[in-house]
This record gives sequence, structure tokens and C-alpha cells, in this order.
Amino acid sequence: MIVDANVLIYAVDRSSQFHEAARAWLDSTMNGTERVGLPWASLMAFQRIITHPRITTQPLAPADAWAFVTDWLDADQSWVPTPGIRHRDIVGELLTGGNLQGNLVTDSHLAALAIEHGTRICSFDSDFARFPNLRWVHPGRP
Repeated sequence: MIVDANVLIYAVDRSSQFHEAARAWLDSTMNGTERVGLPWASLMAFQRIITHPRITTQPLAPADAWAFVTDWLDADQSWVPTPGIRHRDIVGELLTGGNLQGNLVTDSHLAALAIEHGTRICSFDSDFARFPNLRWVHPGRP
């Protein structure tokens, strides 16, 4: 399973309306049997957003945010998915086939990682439903 940044952000941001669902899902998954893919794109987006005072109502200090990242990476179930030899073609097809731009560019990269690795993506972002051949999990829904 590949994890989108919003799941990580909501799991930590107690002011988020999705905090409880994200925290419960992440805790359960990190302590489960399935591998949890934490792409650098998701981890850096978490670090950028959770420390930004104009985006987050209770921003974390960089060291505190990074402590979450290192804890997640140290978990037995975590792994860092990297693009393989098919990534360029998969992401290119998603971008051009869907005429994607803006915020959907990073989503297409994460979707391509999940497709290439034969796994699902977990996100609160319903934009992932647009990608063909992608299995999307919403952590707030059964």
C-alpha cells in the first residue's frame, strides 16, 4: 500500500476533521501485516505542510515533524517505494491520457508507483478515483 501525504498530515494534525480516521487507520496499518509504502514525495509534502504556519493551524517544529517521519520509516512494515523501469511510461500515460496538470501531477506519480508495484494507494483525495488500473483506499470509509 502506498500512502498519500494527506493521510500522514491528518494523522498528526489534531485540528483536522479527518484526524481520528487517519490516525486510527495509520496506527492499525503500521501495526498490521501489509507493507506500508512511504514515498519520499509523501514524506516531504508532510514535512512541508505540517511545519507551515500559513497552511497548518498548529504547525510543528521541523525537528518534531521529522521525528514522525523517522518513526514511520523505522517501523517494520514501512518501505520506500522507488520508481522502476516502467515508471516513466506509466506516469507518462497517466499524465497525457488524462490531460493532467497542476496538483494532479504529483498524484499521477504516486498512482504510477502503486500501479508499478502492484499495490493500492491510500488517500483522502478522491482525485485518485480518476486513474485507471489504480486501486484506491479511502481511510475514512470501510
